[in-house]
Amino acid sequence: MRSPLRLYGRRGELEAVAALSDRLRTGCGGALLIAAEPGFGRAALLRRAARDFEAGPVLHTRAVPAESRLPYSGLHALLCAAGDVLSAAPAGLLSSGLAPGDLLELLRGLAAGRPLLVCVDDAHLWDDRSRAALGFAARRAQALRGVGLLLSVTGHRAQDPDFAGLPVLHLGPLPEHAARDLLHELSGKKTERTDPAVREALLHEAEGNPALLEALVRRLSPTQLSGHAPLPRPLADGDTLLRTVGDRLAALPPDTAFLLLLAAAAQEQTPEAAGADAALVRRAARAAGIGPAALDADEVAGVARSDGEVIRFHSSLLRRAVHAGATPARRRAAHRLLATVLAGDRDRLPRLLHRALAADGPSPRLAADLAAAAAAPDPWLPSLQRSLAFACAAELTTTDDNARMSRMTAAAEQARLAGRPHRARELLAAARAGAVHDAVRGRAELVTGALALGDGPAGDAYGALLVAAGLLGPYDPERAVAARLGALEAAWAAGDVPACVAALDGGDTGRDIAVHDYRAGMLAALDARPEEARGPLRRVVERAATDDDPVRLLRAGTAALVLGDIAAACALNGRGLAIGRGRELVALVPRLLEHLAYAELRAGRHARAGAHAREGLRAAHRAGRRNCVAHQHAILAMVASVESDAAAVARHVTEAMAIAGPHGLVQAATLAEWASARADLGRGRAVEAAARLGPLVRAGSRRGHFAVRMLAVPCFVEAAALAGQPDDAHSPVEEFAVWAARGGDPQAPALLARCRALLAGPEQAEALYAHALARHELADGDFEWARTQLLYGKWLRRRRRPREARGRLRDALVAFERSEARTWVDQTRAELRATGDVAGGEPAGALSCLTPQQLRIAHCVAEGATNREVALRLSVSPRTVDHHLRNVFSVLGVRSRVELSRLVDRAEIKGAHP
Repeated sequence: MRSPLRLYGRRGELEAVAALSDRLRTGCGGALLIAAEPGFGRAALLRRAARDFEAGPVLHTRAVPAESRLPYSGLHALLCAAGDVLSAAPAGLLSSGLAPGDLLELLRGLAAGRPLLVCVDDAHLWDDRSRAALGFAARRAQALRGVGLLLSVTGHRAQDPDFAGLPVLHLGPLPEHAARDLLHELSGKKTERTDPAVREALLHEAEGNPALLEALVRRLSPTQLSGHAPLPRPLADGDTLLRTVGDRLAALPPDTAFLLLLAAAAQEQTPEAAGADAALVRRAARAAGIGPAALDADEVAGVARSDGEVIRFHSSLLRRAVHAGATPARRRAAHRLLATVLAGDRDRLPRLLHRALAADGPSPRLAADLAAAAAAPDPWLPSLQRSLAFACAAELTTTDDNARMSRMTAAAEQARLAGRPHRARELLAAARAGAVHDAVRGRAELVTGALALGDGPAGDAYGALLVAAGLLGPYDPERAVAARLGALEAAWAAGDVPACVAALDGGDTGRDIAVHDYRAGMLAALDARPEEARGPLRRVVERAATDDDPVRLLRAGTAALVLGDIAAACALNGRGLAIGRGRELVALVPRLLEHLAYAELRAGRHARAGAHAREGLRAAHRAGRRNCVAHQHAILAMVASVESDAAAVARHVTEAMAIAGPHGLVQAATLAEWASARADLGRGRAVEAAARLGPLVRAGSRRGHFAVRMLAVPCFVEAAALAGQPDDAHSPVEEFAVWAARGGDPQAPALLARCRALLAGPEQAEALYAHALARHELADGDFEWARTQLLYGKWLRRRRRPREARGRLRDALVAFERSEARTWVDQTRAELRATGDVAGGEPAGALSCLTPQQLRIAHCVAEGATNREVALRLSVSPRTVDHHLRNVFSVLGVRSRVELSRLVDRAEIKGAHP
């Protein structure tokens, strides 16, 4: 398999190289130093630069073999390349040595007035004299007309004195999307389909290193890539890591190499830590007879560094290469030494872990001690460390299948909580062997369902969790309840009310009164019995005031949302988030951020919702919770629809639907569709908005999510009324009235009055608008209040009451500006101009000669609307639109709708950039 020609995720770097090439074409000189760790593609970038440079000749060379110590051997290689390319390398040039400026003159002569690009890969490996001459020439390259030097070095050598002063371009790990694209190309050469779990495992193992990703794909067979055969364990073994990133490890002195192995082993059980405890490593080194000089900075340069307290590897791949690349005997020796120097109760779990990693065979006693230490009720014990401990305990257990699978399943559960779903799936796969007790199988199904709940079809998660509840019920009621609550979450995401009821309506809740109240309240709410739901759910919320369990706080936040107590939902989820972050509950934090963002959205605080959703998106990607990613994108689409960023709405909707569709996430899909419709409505496209929302709010197979569709009804009613289809909205409004009476949304009474006003005749509408505004005062939310003011102002203007309309519209304008709802601001300003008020902003350029109504029609036509669509938007007849449009053409001197669109665009650009 050949490396791909395309460089993924290197757009900025390619632009920097292209800028150097452009300078050479214009007769200027320059230099650029590319610095990167092994495998990040600095050689590929130089090859691409050499291939793309067409303005003149290219000299492309790299370091001579490391064992060559001849003076000027590096420059000799460059001259050989010059001879091959230009037939102009002077013989005997190096026989008497070079003065500092001689290489400059040589390059100027080789260029001979043409642009010349010199590419030197691994320049740090050149001999001292050649490297000094090369650095001298690069620093003075500006004096070389048309000559450019593109040099690459390993990351830690960028600050060498020879290269001081050069502009440096650092290559880091590939962004996730680029790594996915590269993997798609690499795996596509071997198989048509890569299993999603295999894909995630490969991406995690590679850590954004393209060379390692390619090596891992090359190592797998098509059946392994497609998920039909087990993956090798470990996926990135020592040989693969050493070949990719370990080139500098072979030259380390023996004592230094072993001291680094001690540091890597010390960090093995807490890989997320900033580094290894230097004091611990030194104690272990002294026990092995190794002095502190072995950690000399010159010896470990490019591998690790010590600040006195912590030994930090330059990359986690290097740390993994040091540990996995050592022989098993040396690894065991390192862990044995670390276990020896650890003492005290505080270090009990680390000591047992190192003893387990040093063991060379089964040990039932050690396995039992290790499993007991990993199960200790310490909320601050890292989940990854627990996972490793349970996995080691399982490997030390060989005669008891129930104990082995139970410990492996516990390891999988802790890996899931640590945000390592791929590792959890590996451990589950290793656990599923032999006939075991139903309680053990039930725990495995519980972890399987929880993993699918984070990244998988909601139906799969629901099925696995109900199976787990059935298996665990007679033996482990607490976990059986957790399984049923997880099944409720899956059914809720899928929008399946009967499945929600089935998840709650079976089994025993045990002694947990809060769970009993939660189940009773949710069952009543799902069955549309709000009075019966209110008491139990209120007790759940009240008990959570003194709780510090983030899972129970998350549940209480859901209860608060169902009650319509948005303030309590925000407070509970916010407190749960703080606790989850403090305890490093990687898998739970994205869910808490999702629920908090949704609660802020319900409160009308769109900026806060967006901030939480963006953070939640990053956290969900890190934790491998793609279902949460879909929900966060849907929330961000809703936020963008308020901010009137149509491109952002479309992008977030696409991302959300790419996951929500295959995984059956009806709640996320409904939010995304609603966001698209609201963006249409903000741009005055009422017909399109009504067409999107109609299937969601009306009966039928495409009906939206039961907890979201009612929230979208006010948007649908507005769109239907403005589109001239008010009859379509009567039935949804009546259903909305029933829902609003349950008290599930503090803004619902105001929105119901607004809906009725949109559908009412002139004699009732004004009173309904006034009632809507009065009810808005009892609930937060500038945006919805402003929309009611805008609609009221439009209604007043159509009733030929411009003075009253202007007051409403000015209030709406201020609120929309505060909400950063740009297209809603534009709508309101247009309405203000139609009343004769120019406070909202004067039209720009040639458009200033149009009347307010002509200006509004010109803007609609420029957006591509037909006369009929313009009439629907502005609540006038098509004949009136035709009359005004003819006058617009005459005043502006245009002859077609295309010319009008261009003129409007130019005028708006001029107005925006005077």
